[in-house]
Amino acid sequence: MLLKKYCFFLSALLILQNISAQKKQNKTTDSTKTEKLKEVVISPLHIDTNLLNTPAAIGILSKKDLLQNNTTDITTVINTIPGVFMQSSNFTTSRISIRGIGARTTYGTNKIRAFYGSIPLTSGNSETVIDDIDLENLNQIEIIKGPLSSVYGAGLGGAILISPQLSKNNGQSAGISTVFGSYGLLKNSLNYSIDEKTGSLNISYHNLKTDGWRENSAYNREGVTLAGELFRKKNSKLTYFSNYTYLKAYIPSSISKEVFNTNPKAGAPTWVASKGYKEYKSVLGGLAYDFKINDNLNNSTSVFINYKDSNEPRPFDILRQYTFATGARTQFSGDFKIGKIKNQFIAGVEYFTDTYNGNTFQNLYQQNNGLGSLQGNQLTETDQKRHFYNIFSQLRTLLSEQFEIQAGLNYNKTRFDLTNYTQNINQEYSYDGIFSPQVSFLYKTNSLQTLYFSVSRGFSLPATEETLTSEGTINPDIKPENGYNFEVGGKFYFLNKKLYTEISLYRMEIKDLLVAKRVGDDQYLGTNAGKTSHEGIEITLNHNWPINRFLTLNSYAAGSIGNYKFKEFIDNGNDFSGNKLTGVAPQKINAGIIVNTNFGIYLSADYQFVGEIQLNDANTAYSDSYDILNLKTGYRFEILRGLTSHISAGVNNVTNEKYASLILPNAVPTGNSSPRYYYPGLPVNYYGTVSLNYLF
Repeated sequence: MLLKKYCFFLSALLILQNISAQKKQNKTTDSTKTEKLKEVVISPLHIDTNLLNTPAAIGILSKKDLLQNNTTDITTVINTIPGVFMQSSNFTTSRISIRGIGARTTYGTNKIRAFYGSIPLTSGNSETVIDDIDLENLNQIEIIKGPLSSVYGAGLGGAILISPQLSKNNGQSAGISTVFGSYGLLKNSLNYSIDEKTGSLNISYHNLKTDGWRENSAYNREGVTLAGELFRKKNSKLTYFSNYTYLKAYIPSSISKEVFNTNPKAGAPTWVASKGYKEYKSVLGGLAYDFKINDNLNNSTSVFINYKDSNEPRPFDILRQYTFATGARTQFSGDFKIGKIKNQFIAGVEYFTDTYNGNTFQNLYQQNNGLGSLQGNQLTETDQKRHFYNIFSQLRTLLSEQFEIQAGLNYNKTRFDLTNYTQNINQEYSYDGIFSPQVSFLYKTNSLQTLYFSVSRGFSLPATEETLTSEGTINPDIKPENGYNFEVGGKFYFLNKKLYTEISLYRMEIKDLLVAKRVGDDQYLGTNAGKTSHEGIEITLNHNWPINRFLTLNSYAAGSIGNYKFKEFIDNGNDFSGNKLTGVAPQKINAGIIVNTNFGIYLSADYQFVGEIQLNDANTAYSDSYDILNLKTGYRFEILRGLTSHISAGVNNVTNEKYASLILPNAVPTGNSSPRYYYPGLPVNYYGTVSLNYLF
């Protein structure tokens, strides 16, 4: 009933805006023509950079979108994309699922590939972390939903493409900003940028701190980002990008429903007593060279490194991990004709290898006089090396001005080596090669409206814990998850390009479902346990409404309704077939309004509704649905010529809603205690920002 009310409210709001805009359409003056929505441009690594001509559901977050809240937490803006659900607690513990894919992952994000420029952010362990890079250093984020991204590895969930900020403005500029808020939130940033004819540079530093609102939840992150272009010529350029991050985040962990209801500030007792935390240093670095071979052929080649050294004292042990990854990618693109038929193509290969070393030690915190974690004797030591390559291609054939076909193919081959020093075991294993085809049909009803249909196959490689037996050896019976996705959709501009609407309907069937059952504090047993079905509808609306010469109203609404369920699933003798999928909300609505004035003052409000989430495969427990409302106001103005300032203030979770910002799927009770499913979300909290920017 609540969902119906909000759907009606959002529909009514948009209809009223459309009627008003339609009445004004024929009276549009030159001053308001600039208020048309711009056609969205996507990454140049796609076969076509116009979103309207792309037969796939791709969510786009612009620079403006990324900075719409307090510039510290990416979760709020990621969740404005329908079909994408990001859960987060204390910045460092997060999970992203796309159309239900990845929802049952115990910790972190997998089944989704992510790239920073051309650098993979997804490790050989299939884990993806996108939280390390400061939001102010990103130019755009694209989220490809479903296995339509053959060029990016054909992941079941899709791909996340993050474009680094290569320069701020033409010429030289420098900036400084501060964000401060509730619970000791403080973020300071410095930036310098130069953009000239032959190259550009963008370097920035940030430090983000918070005391946290729960026990044992203090957080500290600092980072330096460097990106730009060199040797710019008419037909070539060299792009460079790197990021260094240091992080130390204390972990309050999850709590039971009883504690969530009575004292959500509390942390898990063992994590509080051990002062458990995660600390790491990470470095990303890459070079990409783009050049035009001739009028019909281009090449983009990149190399990268990805290094991470982490330490995580936990109540049951202390985990030390070291990862070093390298790789390269080359991609040819161009066009040709067969008779009068125009064709565009992409073809290339990607190679990735990483070395992982993990060690566990005793945690003697109970013998440390209340001072927290204390390292004891070594318990285990494991090495793992993963190597894979993707060979990919995509072809776009323009059969007429209105009709085109796109087809793609990805081939993946993965092998890995495991050395368990504790048990003196050395093993090698490889998966059979995986072909992932994709074909799409696009029909243009006119230059501003398109319809598409697509069929694609994707796969997801098991994470390390899913490949091992309870003895710590490789399980040769484990297979990657795989499935087919069927999708139909449309993208439309209306009202003289003031309204953009996108709709997609999809159905995905996943087989060889991977299940990692917890058999110890940090020990899992993987198995392919069944099939899942994912189907749903997603709708996006963006509207520019020029009210008068002084005011412009921008509004958006995005909604997704999914039917995610176990089609066949028998686990440990329990038949969960037909149950709802664990860990994902089947309904999600986001909406927002921004009122801009021509003298620099703006007001914004954004709203999110999340439906109830099943907490276990048996569907015997679920989290309640919730509504979040955020408000913000700000003022942009020029102090002196070239010197501008931006001040703003906001309040998040205005109604002080009690909700779970992250849930732990299939939490297992310990002793007589209840399962610890819940990570409580922030109550009402306030923030302010001040920034200065100078353009030389």
